[in-house]
This record gives sequence, structure tokens and C-alpha cells, in this order.
Amino acid sequence: MNAYEQYLKTTHVLGRLTCALTLVLLLGAPFLIGGVLGAMPSLEAVGRGYLSVGLVWTISSVVEFLVYTPMLGAGGSYLAFVTGNLINMKIPCAMNAREMVDVKVGTAENEVISALSIAVSSLVTILVLGVGVMLMIPLQPVLQNPALRPAFDNVVPALFGAMAYRNYRRDLRLAVIPLMVMTLLFVLVPSLTSSTSLMIIPSGALAIALAFMFHRRERKG
Repeated sequence: MNAYEQYLKTTHVLGRLTCALTLVLLLGAPFLIGGVLGAMPSLEAVGRGYLSVGLVWTISSVVEFLVYTPMLGAGGSYLAFVTGNLINMKIPCAMNAREMVDVKVGTAENEVISALSIAVSSLVTILVLGVGVMLMIPLQPVLQNPALRPAFDNVVPALFGAMAYRNYRRDLRLAVIPLMVMTLLFVLVPSLTSSTSLMIIPSGALAIALAFMFHRRERKG
């Protein structure tokens, strides 16, 4: 067994243990607090609440796992799914790091770069949150200023718009056509806006199909 295989084996062992521990803590904390305070929730109510939203989020979680894991690798995936905030922080950080060092998805280099970038992102997030909590009261007048509300509402679109442009300019056809199709679909069926995670599947499938079609056409030409 070479060093990289040993790294992956150790990563999976630690990652599975960490995920299991995190799952126990996340699910156990509400019931522990409820038991200590004498406010244990009704299991029937918990079941009904899960059925109302849990099924949708379960499908979304599976989709995100299938989409993001090949991009992040083993170590990066464990870190990202445990610490959370994938779309806003972890995915952009890993993508930028990968492009800065010019490595490809699925390689050993990408595995290491993704893990390191997401680990740094997680530490920075914890540091920023800690400072933010300490300064929450002093900064409250600034954060609640109506003039800044539009900026806070558009942080994510601005972040992904800047990232998307670098990929769009490589082949505008693969960006514009899926974008137009999905925009038209959301306009015609507004209820789909609440299921954006699920819509990654058809939009991604359309982009892959277009890329395959353009590739075959260029080879024949």
C-alpha cells in the first residue's frame, strides 16, 4: 500500500467516525436538552414534521452528495459535509484553490488541495463567527442599517456570478443555453424555485448533453 492509499484509508476511517459522532450529537442534543428541561417533544409530532420537510431534504442531500463529492474528494467531502455551508463557502474555496494550482478533479493533487482549502475555510469561518459574536452588540446599528440590506441580500448571487463568469467564458454555449432553459422553466413554473437543489440534476444533465453534442460535432468537423 503506497502513501496515497494509506492516506485515503485513514481519511475514510476518521471521516466516518467524525460523521457518525456529528450525527449522534446533532440528533441527540435536542432530546437531551428536552429531557433535562422537562420539555421532551412528542415523537409523533417529530415524525410529522420530518415527513413534511425531511423527504424533500433527503433527496436534496443525496443529490448534493453525488454532485459535490467528485469535486471535493474524500477528505474535502468529510470536512465540508460536517462543517456545512458548502454552497456559500466550501465549494467556492475548493474550486478557487484547484484553479490556482491548476489541478484536475479526480487526481491525488485535487484530493489534497480540496482538503487543505476546506480545512482553512472552516477555521477562518469559526474565527470570523467568533469575532462576529463578540462584536454583535456593538455592530448591531450598522448591521441593521436599511441602506446595507440590499448588499446582504445579494452576497451569494454576487459570489457565484463572479465565479461563474470564469467558467462561462470558456464556452458560452454551455452556459447560456442551460441558463435560458432553466430561467424559462422557473418563470413558467414558479413553484420550482423552492426546489433549486433538485433542479441541479436536469440542468446538469442538459449541460453534459450539450457538451457531448458539441464535442462530437467538432470531432466530425
